[in-house]
Parts: sequence; C-alpha cells; structure tokens
Amino acid sequence: MLDKLAACCAATGADAYLVGGFVRDWLLYNKPGHDIDIAVSGDPELVAQAIAREFGGTVIPLGAAHGVIRVVTSGLEDSKQEDSGIAWAGHESFAEDLEPWTIDVDGFTGTIEEDLRQRDFSVNAMAIRLDEWPSIEQILDPMGGKDDLAQKTIRALGPTVFQDDPGRLLRAVRLASQLKFRIEPGTSKLISANAALLAKVSPERVREEFLNILSLDGAKAQIEVLDHFGLFEQVIPELQAAKGVDQPNMHYWDVWGHTMHTVEFAELITKGHQNSPLYMCVPWTSESKAHFEQLATDGHTRGTVLKLAALFHDVAKPQTKFQDETGRTRFFGHSERGAEIVTSRLGQLRVSSKGIDMVSKMVEQHLRPTGMKDGDDWPTNRAIHRYFRDVGDVAIDTLYLCLADYLGAKGPDLVHGEWLDHARMVRHILHVGTSDSVSRTTARLITGKDLMTHFKIQPGPEIGAVLERVEEAWAAGEIETKEQALELAANALRYLAEQLSPESRHNGLK
Repeated sequence: MLDKLAACCAATGADAYLVGGFVRDWLLYNKPGHDIDIAVSGDPELVAQAIAREFGGTVIPLGAAHGVIRVVTSGLEDSKQEDSGIAWAGHESFAEDLEPWTIDVDGFTGTIEEDLRQRDFSVNAMAIRLDEWPSIEQILDPMGGKDDLAQKTIRALGPTVFQDDPGRLLRAVRLASQLKFRIEPGTSKLISANAALLAKVSPERVREEFLNILSLDGAKAQIEVLDHFGLFEQVIPELQAAKGVDQPNMHYWDVWGHTMHTVEFAELITKGHQNSPLYMCVPWTSESKAHFEQLATDGHTRGTVLKLAALFHDVAKPQTKFQDETGRTRFFGHSERGAEIVTSRLGQLRVSSKGIDMVSKMVEQHLRPTGMKDGDDWPTNRAIHRYFRDVGDVAIDTLYLCLADYLGAKGPDLVHGEWLDHARMVRHILHVGTSDSVSRTTARLITGKDLMTHFKIQPGPEIGAVLERVEEAWAAGEIETKEQALELAANALRYLAEQLSPESRHNGLK
C-alpha cells in the first residue's frame, strides 16, 4: 500500500512524508494502521485527487482552517488483480488489505523540518519520506518526539500552540488518555491558561473530541482532568452546579461525586464479569456485549452513549433540590428536567437527533426500573411490558444505567447482599422484557377492527385504551386466546362506558 502511495505522490512531482499519528503509532506499537497522515510539498488537493483515482476513493475537504484533504479508499480490491508482484491469494493479511484506508493529505511550504516545528505536540512532530519507510534510521525528529515517546509524555511545541488552534486543548487530553501518557507540567499550565479559547472551537469538533475521550477506558479520570484544566465547564457547563450539592444518606457522595462514579461504573459494568464478585452480579452475556458494541450515534457505540447518559442522569438535581415537611431532601422532577437539559446541551454540541433522543430518554427514565417494584416484590410482567413499550430502543441501556446509578450511590457503603438483590431484580426485568411473552410486537390477539366489528362501536380513543389493556394482559400471561381477549375487552369497554358522560354513551357504549 505505502509503495503504491509513494509512487502515486511521486507522479505528481510532490515530495511526500509520512507524519503525525502514523509515525507515532508505528514507533509505539510496531504495527502500521489503516489511518495514514502524509505531508506533501505542493498542492494537497492535487495529490489527494491523484490518490483517490489510484485507489478508488472519495475526497473529503476537512476545511480551510485545517488545510487537510482526506481520502477514504474503498480498500485494495482492485489492486489485488493489478499488482502481480504480490501473491495475493496466499497473503495472510489479505482480509485486512481489503479494509478501507483513511489518508489525510496536508501541504507544506519551506522544508519538512519547518513544518514539523509548527505542529502541536512533539510525539506528532516526526516524519519519514514515504519512499524510505520503514527505515527507522531515516526518521526526522527535530523536536525530540522519540524521547517523549520513551518517557510517555505529551509536550506542546511552543507557547502559542493552543492559541494557534484551540481545538488542541481537548486533543491533548484525548491523546494522553488514548496513549496512557502524562501531560508535561509546562503543557498543563498552557492548557489551563488558554482554556477559555475552547469557546472559539466549532461545536462539531468539541463534540467529536469529547465523545472520543468518553469512549476510552478511564473516562471518569479524564473528565476530572478536563475539569481541572477548566475545559469541562465549557463542554457541559450545567454540571458545575452539581459540586457540593449534598444528598440523602443513601448516597455516599454529593451530586458531582455521584455523577463521576456513575460514569465510572457505567464503563465497568459493560466490561463483563472480570472475575470480580461485584461484576459477577451484572447480567452479562455475548448478547449484552454485542448490544453495547453496536454503533449508535456520531460514530460511537451504545457503550459510549451509556457513559454520556450517566454523565447527565442527575444534571437537574441542583435546581430541583428541596426539603419536604419531614426534613428529607428530595429532587422531584429531576429526571424530566434533566431530559430537557440533555436536549438543549447535546443540541448545542451538534449531537445527532438519534443520540439526543437516546440520552434524553435514558435520563428521563433512569428511575423507572427501581420504581417498578411493589414493596419487596419484583416488578410484574405487566409493569415490565409497559416499561419496554415506553422506553423502547434504550430499554436495555436504561437497565444498565440503573445498575451503574446504584453502585455510584452506595460507593464504599455498598452491602453486597443488597447489591445482589438489586442486580437480580434488573436481571429479572431484562429476562422477562426480552422474552417472547413480553416483547411481542408484530402480532396481536385482537385488533381495533375486531373490536369495532364485534362490539359494533365507532373509532375512538377507547379502542386504543382497550387494546393496551389486552396487550398488557397477554404479556403478563393472563390471557392466551382471542376469545379471552374479547372477554377482557368487553369488561374494559363496560368499565370505560361507566366513566363516560351521558352524551358519550349515546355513541354506542351502553
């Protein structure tokens, strides 16, 4: 691939260098990826168009502010037949070679060394001529990137790095988290000093960097790093009010601490049982794993969306806090108000409408699973049917948010037996809610047409109300046949008729 890329660039007359993340990750992991950064002397658009023609790709300008042209190829399917120098049929990484490649083309003037000195961090300021790869001895490293790689350090290249591009503020934290590196003290001071500049960055770029940070392991710690630098308050300012807001004794931490730990547990409960007595209680199967690995919104998985919902689930507690007549602290309406805040904030961050709907629904319904209990009794099949009907696409996700919320509330005061009971209750809801008896959606015992024909009534709101009662009874296993459904419908219609005004009864409900 790189040989072909070098030849393609040479044909345009441009000097081409592998730079940035490709070189960094090659040195770190000794394994080139399918994302390639190249710098060319000359017109990057001309080179990008040539690459797209050679490899069958799509050209995507990333904007004048970045000066980068992206090419997304369709893989090497065509090259397989054209390149007689490679024994494709016997090539052990043949399947990988058919994956798409992302090639970012950046232009530079002057020398490549001058270009590297203008980049963001030392670990991204190394290059090698494309036609000299993979000779490590030929790597150009004018800013000491190799040393910082060895010391696992993110170091900014100058005092104006973040002023030149404020988007680098979030990138520094994301890169440190991704590589498991530390941020050099001088760079940390620069980030704090320039944090206010994040307001100048496009919402789309802030969203992407922040969701990337949230998607990585250790999201709680990285949010706290962002908060330390003064960056988090610009991404989700509404959560600053959570600091120092006390909660009832059932909570170990204040609202801020509880929120941070709920994010942490949302991440941990989706990692499987981990040979841990704590996480062995969590319902987890291959189906669960596949569910949270599904792409959900903006290129991110349900697992990341779960952490985003955990971050917002109590966002409205500060403004809904009050004490009732007994002196007990309450947060009435915080779920519904929180859903409104989600819609506003994620809308400003340009999260997709699907992502906003998912997170707002989870925040609105995060207390529902626990509220379905009747004293010490687990939720009935009827209640579980209503829950899955109302919560829809994120019903399963909200159950896991409920588990993370519980762990985030108890903290060190967690009693294992009580946690086990709570997890078993959630497992029961999950099992019943995903079984055929509750999750029937394509068939009904009776339809609205059946009701109108059998009882000789006109269309109206009572049709939907009766069908809902019939479906709940069917889901709960209380009825099984059409005859039983019609008998239940007759009783329901009779009850509704008794509630209607005399005028309404003339419509045929006697």
